Formats: sequence, C-alpha cells, structure tokens
Amino acid sequence: MQLFYNPNITETATSFVFDKEESKHIVKVLRKKEGDILYVTNGFGYLFTSEITIASDSKCTVKINSFEKQETPKFQLHLAVAPTKMNERYEWFLEKATEIGIQEITPIICEHSERKVIKTDRFQKILESAMKQSLHYYLPKLNEPIAFKDFIKKNFHGQKFIAHCEETDKKSLKNELENGRDVTILIGPEGDFSVKEIQLAIENSFIPVSLGNTRLRTETAAVVACHSVVFANES
Repeated sequence: MQLFYNPNITETATSFVFDKEESKHIVKVLRKKEGDILYVTNGFGYLFTSEITIASDSKCTVKINSFEKQETPKFQLHLAVAPTKMNERYEWFLEKATEIGIQEITPIICEHSERKVIKTDRFQKILESAMKQSLHYYLPKLNEPIAFKDFIKKNFHGQKFIAHCEETDKKSLKNELENGRDVTILIGPEGDFSVKEIQLAIENSFIPVSLGNTRLRTETAAVVACHSVVFANES
C-alpha cells in the first residue's frame, strides 16, 4: 500500500484537493487516473480510502469513500536529542525513530553542542516521508529547538531519564521502563552532557541511565533508546 499525507483532512470531509506538488507526483509520476484508489492519512491516526475524481496534475481531486482510526498508542515517547554536528546524522535518527514509533521530538541545545542553529523545515519533511514509508498514521510532533536549561524545567508526565557517558552510578534503561507509562529521555551531543547539565537533570527528577555497554553516537543512542521503549511496551 502506498500512503499519502494531507494534514487538513478530517473525518467529516467528503472530498479534498491535493496541493500542486503532490498532484503532479500522483498524476505525472505515478500515472494515477480517475477511479484509482488512494490511501491518505492526516497524521492524527486516521486512514482515509479515497477515489480520484479529477486527475489534474495541478489540482488532483478525490472523494472519501471510507476511513478508519488507528488505536492511540498506550504510551507517549518524547526524545529530547541534541543536534549532531552533521545534519545527515540527525536526519537519520528522525527517519528511524519515526519508523519505530516515536511520538514527540525536541532538539535541545547543550553546553557542548557544536551545532546551535537548526532549521526544522527539512526535519519536518523527513518525518512526513518516514511516516508514509513505514505506514504509520500518527505523525511525530517536532518541537522548536530549545536550550537544555529551559527544557529541563518543563513539566513532563511519566518517567524521565537522562542517558549520559559519565562514569557515575547509572541504572539500565531496559530495567527501569514501566509498561504503559509516558517516557521522556534526554540524549546529549557528541561531547556528551556537561557535569553541570547532568546534575541539573537529576535535581529535576531525571534518572541517569545507561543504554548498554558500549559508547554510542548521539543519533545511535537516540535510536536505541527509542527502540528500547517501544519494544518494552510490546511485551
């Protein structure tokens, strides 16, 4: 099944028109025509079965034949991940985390961050593409970048963890996860969190955790953390 994305469709809609870019892709590239069936999600858990009524490469129009809603995840996973020096690595994390099943992502700017300016437009496109490719009907929420010291003071539901590389007392993430609970995990930059940041996280009730016995890159650690939470909630 090929999945399309349109955030403006609601369960009360009877028809809608794709934008010019998507219309051109559907009609010119995929060679779809009147009567062909298209599957569309709005990123909020809905899957719409639609039929092309006007195969225009500028205004492809469809009518809604039916829709269904995917079950809401029993937990919410929020990863706050420092930007990587190379954008490609962060983009890889975004793609894989979306495929695995993350719900929310926040880029955090830390003391050791080498990249402090981020443009989220491309990141958003990667999330949308990964959602369609993996046939998910929920689009992860991408927040604007925020300084670590400001993020840490926000209110979070559920369990809170910080994964770091300092040789201090840490628990194993897989042993700490509780099935069905919301989870927020902090992942630091290439130079890791500073000692001050780790202490600030602990003061704000974040539990220091280890993701395994090896030292991981930022993007790898984020994907491992994401998979650990999703896998724990499948059992």
